[in-house]
Amino acid sequence: MDAALLHRRTNMHDECVPPDLVDRLLDLGHADVVREQALAEDGDWFCARAWARLLAGRGALDEALDVLAPFLGTGWWTAAGEAARLLDAGGRGEEAITLVRPFASDGERSALHDLALLLARHGQGEEAYELLLPHTTDWLLAEALVEVGVGLGRGEEVAALLEARLAPGNSCPRCGSPECGQPYREPFNAVSLLASVREKQGRTDEAIAVLRSYEPTVVNNRDPLADLLVRHDRIDELRTYAGTPEAVRQLAELLEERGDVAGAVDAYRRHMDEGRGHSPFLLAELLARHGRGAEAIEIVRALDSADDWIVDQLCKLFAAEGRAEEGLAHLDALKARRGREEWELSRLRGPLMAACGRLDEAVAQAPAHPEGGSPYAREDLARLLIDAGRREEAVALLDTDRLDHRRTLGPLLVEMGRVEEAVTLLRTPRPQTPPPEPTGYSDCPPF
Repeated sequence: MDAALLHRRTNMHDECVPPDLVDRLLDLGHADVVREQALAEDGDWFCARAWARLLAGRGALDEALDVLAPFLGTGWWTAAGEAARLLDAGGRGEEAITLVRPFASDGERSALHDLALLLARHGQGEEAYELLLPHTTDWLLAEALVEVGVGLGRGEEVAALLEARLAPGNSCPRCGSPECGQPYREPFNAVSLLASVREKQGRTDEAIAVLRSYEPTVVNNRDPLADLLVRHDRIDELRTYAGTPEAVRQLAELLEERGDVAGAVDAYRRHMDEGRGHSPFLLAELLARHGRGAEAIEIVRALDSADDWIVDQLCKLFAAEGRAEEGLAHLDALKARRGREEWELSRLRGPLMAACGRLDEAVAQAPAHPEGGSPYAREDLARLLIDAGRREEAVALLDTDRLDHRRTLGPLLVEMGRVEEAVTLLRTPRPQTPPPEPTGYSDCPPF
């Protein structure tokens, strides 16, 4: 095994069994296949990880560590991090610390983060704090510093460090000037972390004030102020705030969870009136979930958009409402208006035609499109056949030498009971294609 090869395989999900498919194999009772691939000479990482977790869950921690040992032997941090988590969960925290420490010393950022939290959990918080203190500009390590520092009762020190990062005069990284007017924060999540310190200290009002004082940094479609208000059940304040599209969505999701569908609809409608965000699209999804598909169709149709993701949702709504023919007519109208139909829109015809009982016609028509013979078009057609239960035809369409096709073909073969064939395909190296010829681009002037 080689650490660089393992890194490539796991990052690309290439020459390996992807983690979601490993879980599916276990669900289907194919633990023997997972074990075999975990223990193979050129072992599969995701199988090994799942098998080790299974053994650890049964109390066989040493056996679990033996499964991970060949991967650990490559010096690959990902394997060491997994082994450390199993050791810590199994009550062997000191061994976990010993395992992680050399990686942290070598500058592995994630290892330093994990080591600090391990030390803090095992009574060595001061050492953890000192390890993290030089890294206040790193968002990941700053998160750990907040957790460790507040746990030690040094929240005020951490808050002062973060406030210094937010002070006016920090230079813009683009031009080097502190006066260019561009907001610059390092770490980018300094505001959220400062609010987190105050919240952990039980000073919720101060945490809210921090988040109101700065433009929010939205991460993963979550507005930190909205999250804080939800955690503390301050819904009236959230209604008043709802200033970002993400906050509106969080408010609507909360109201829907509590059974207040009308309130959720109203939240989206008010935001729609301001002409911002994806509220129309989200409102349509909400209405469809609650049996109001006809209203959802009118909202999406009123957008009068040719963006494929919006047209895709509209076509799905037509199909769900038993109005597939209207969906096809909508696509016809778009094509006539624009004078062309890219594959991203043409592919939407297939599910609608299938809903009308015209699947064979859809399959026959697809190759006539200028992009109909492309790999991505064949994959779309294969998925259509899979949904229709015509799995063998789908298998025949997919190219076993293409990574994107293998990602579809592997799970399909498993569901067809051809487990060994699926695993062999996924683990077999693909033919390497030579890099493309240079196109003449140069990064030297004249461009």
